[in-house]
Parts: sequence; C-alpha cells; structure tokens
Amino acid sequence: MDDLERLIARDEIRQLAQRYAVYVDARDFDPLMELYTEDVQASRGRRGRDLLRDEFEQMMRSIGLSFLHVGNHVIDFLDDAHAKGIVYCRAEIQDGGLDSKRWVVQAIQYHDDYERRGGRWLFARRRHLLVYGAELGQNPLDLPPANWPASQTGTGVVPYALDSWKRFWARGGGSAH
Repeated sequence: MDDLERLIARDEIRQLAQRYAVYVDARDFDPLMELYTEDVQASRGRRGRDLLRDEFEQMMRSIGLSFLHVGNHVIDFLDDAHAKGIVYCRAEIQDGGLDSKRWVVQAIQYHDDYERRGGRWLFARRRHLLVYGAELGQNPLDLPPANWPASQTGTGVVPYALDSWKRFWARGGGSAH
C-alpha cells in the first residue's frame, strides 16, 4: 500500500470499531455481523458469523442498556491485507437485564485482528479485555425523563425508540421499555 491507501485503510478500520459500538448498543446484529469475516474466530476456537451472532444474542440478553464510547485506536499493518489494533473503550452498562437497577462503568481494551477481503477491511478476531468495572454512584435509569432541551438531566429516548432495539427484545420476550 502507498501512503494514501494506508491512510484510507486506517479510516476504514476505525469505522469498524465505531460501527461496532453503535450496532451493539442498538442490538442491530445484521450489520454488526457484516463487520466480521465469514470465518471469524468466535469463542472456544469455533468459527463463523452465525456462531458469533448466537454468542452476541446470549450475552446481550444479560444486560439492558449499553453505551460504548470508542477512544484511542492504534493500528499496525502487518502487510497489505492484515493488521492488528488496540481500541480503548469506556462502557456504561445496565448490568443484569432491562429490569436491573445496577449501572456499571467499564474500561475496556479490544485487541483486534483485521483482514482485507473483497476490498473491505473486516474484523477477523476481536478480543474484549476488561481493565476494570465499577458500579456507578447514581443509576441514570432512575432519573425522570429529561424532556430535552428543557432539561439537561434525566433519561432519554435512545435506544428505546430504535427499531432494531425493539426487534431484539421482542424476539426474546422482554420489554423494550
């Protein structure tokens, strides 16, 4: 790759991490799986988007809201079609499901392997490494509605208003809010 191609590749790879956060928070698993290679490494040495999707569905049912804030992102190219990266993330999570009152904050590092296939950069593997998790002092879900812009504090409408959020919880028998 020349310098311009490498610059474009860095941006494409950064978009993977940013889209991952948006799709996970929205529980929008169809476009989330499109960020991965077809033979992505899932857990326990298993491979494939279908297995990974099943793992995500199961994991996301154990938490309610999530809000992933993508931060630092370092990308190292191994060759023209392979790269490794580390992504910092701060997560806010309703731990324990939609009815839980427990709200935690986490610092996370994702250690990623990227591959360029069919002209697109994709996750070949993504490892979630927890730096810490701590319960937040005030549960934001206990706040009254914000009624923004009249009030700057309180609960809002996202993700509850998202169609993907509603579909995800409808399939599992839960309430979307």
